[in-house]
Amino acid sequence: MNIMDFNVKKLAADAGTFLSRAVQFTEEKLGQAEKTELDAHLENLLSKAECTKLWTEKIMKQTEVLLQPNPNARIEEFVYEKLDRKAPSRMNNPELLGQYMIDAGNDFGPGTAYGNALIKCGETQKRIGTADRELIQTSAINFLTPLRNFIEGDYKTITKERKLLQNKRLDLDAAKTRLKKAKVAEARAAQLNTSQPEENNIMIWAEEVTKSEQEVRITQSEFDRQAEITRLLLEGISSTHAHHLRCLNDFVEAQMTYYAQCYQYMLDLQKQLGSFPSTFLSNNNQSSATPVQSVSTPSVLASASASLPSVSNSIVTSGISELKSSSGSRKARVLYDYDAANSSELSLLADEVITVYSIPGMDSDWLMGERGNQQGKVPITYLELLN
Repeated sequence: MNIMDFNVKKLAADAGTFLSRAVQFTEEKLGQAEKTELDAHLENLLSKAECTKLWTEKIMKQTEVLLQPNPNARIEEFVYEKLDRKAPSRMNNPELLGQYMIDAGNDFGPGTAYGNALIKCGETQKRIGTADRELIQTSAINFLTPLRNFIEGDYKTITKERKLLQNKRLDLDAAKTRLKKAKVAEARAAQLNTSQPEENNIMIWAEEVTKSEQEVRITQSEFDRQAEITRLLLEGISSTHAHHLRCLNDFVEAQMTYYAQCYQYMLDLQKQLGSFPSTFLSNNNQSSATPVQSVSTPSVLASASASLPSVSNSIVTSGISELKSSSGSRKARVLYDYDAANSSELSLLADEVITVYSIPGMDSDWLMGERGNQQGKVPITYLELLN
């Protein structure tokens, strides 16, 4: 029974405190009650904390968008994180593109110029995808996690203490209002001191003033104590900025590493591909000015060289035609690496010089190549005939 009485009394006291705060807050908004203002230093600290929270949230969200542009994937990662489960591993965009390129290259034939280039590009894209994963992982640990810890940890504590400070201020101002009203009532009673009942009223209001003064002292002390606690927490924002600066440096370093890796991968890819034959370069540059020949032409070289400048066209066409019509051989420089698809073909290394010749009945896209005692078919598009 005593416990129940205590709970009822506590509930009634809490309800009375809440009502008192609500009345004080409403009167302040209506301009009917005075409000204790925080000192300028504390106000500046509060403003700095709010600004830090606002921009930290924006930077964190936009960084997540940068690292994972797919909103559905971000939602999925968020759900798995809340469930404390690992999200299923999936290919990212560069890896998916790389796999498509590799599959297309194998379908077109690794022995063809286009197929071989697609495979090399696909492998590079997959390496970029791996670097992208490393960037996301490093950025999440070294940059996003500290920002999120501030929002979900330190700032929540600041918000809690700030709310408590607001309640203590309302209690203080409500006590000041009651003291002011008690003093006004005491003064009125003193003016009407003409009979015994009024003297009793003076004593009653004097006691009320004394009680209100004691309440003001207590609430002032609690307010000052809470203001000091809040101030100490807010002064930690400077340390938060210093920590976030270190995290920002880590993020920049991770990005620098990622872009340096991507640049190196593309540089290596460019070296692997080498210089494309002049037939392809000319075809690509002048396709808008010269009509494209029918794709049904059996020879890739004939199709590509249809849009070459007249001088280059005559040199390439006459050189290949002369070689195919004669029984002799010519020297040729290899333009870029080629891996033999089977034992009938000859693997090539960029910039090496080999001997090539044609044999009756051979496909128009191929020549026979010799390097020492090695020989096999080589694609024409990988060669530059020498005089």
